[in-house]
Amino acid sequence: MTYTRAIGIGCDFIIKRIVRGLALSKIHPNALTFIGLLINVYAAVLLAQGNFWAGGWVIVGAALFDMVDGRVARETNQVTRFGGFFDSVLDRYSDLGLLMGLLVYYGSINRPWYVVLTAVVMTASVMISYTRSRAENTIPKCKVGFMERPERMVLMMIGTLFNRMAPVLWVIAILGNITVIHRMIYTYHEAKRLEESQLRLAGEARAVGK
Repeated sequence: MTYTRAIGIGCDFIIKRIVRGLALSKIHPNALTFIGLLINVYAAVLLAQGNFWAGGWVIVGAALFDMVDGRVARETNQVTRFGGFFDSVLDRYSDLGLLMGLLVYYGSINRPWYVVLTAVVMTASVMISYTRSRAENTIPKCKVGFMERPERMVLMMIGTLFNRMAPVLWVIAILGNITVIHRMIYTYHEAKRLEESQLRLAGEARAVGK
């Protein structure tokens, strides 16, 4: 067994025990989601103060709540359509809150270019989720791209804990917008394929009708 495999099994064991304990406590999954938001707000305050290392550990704690709320919902048979919607909305607030903290910090130390870079990252973060949501009103699925929320949060943890926030922002800004473009191109081709298929079926139906 490899070290990474052993670490994965160990982490999964711990998370399962946490989920079981939370399920027994009868706490509502939506409450866990909201607690995760509050923890991220605290992390944003720390980032605004320039305390990246402490903020990074708080982000790790918030990520734990983000991992377990859905599992608790499934464990307690409380999976609802609203729960998924609520989780998605609060995730957006959490993401933007952390980036707002960075905006305040870079503004306070007079780094206008980093303020602009952070704003670009904020735009990419919103557009990644928006393009998927909007695309799936047109095509069945649009889960392409490699800069979704888990990847962004891992990068935020790396940037804060190892004091490498600037390079991380550049990576998210570039790859995030590439993900948006990828989803636009994918949606274009899938929508075109579906339209052509519908036209072909309509033509065959007219041919049969004759």
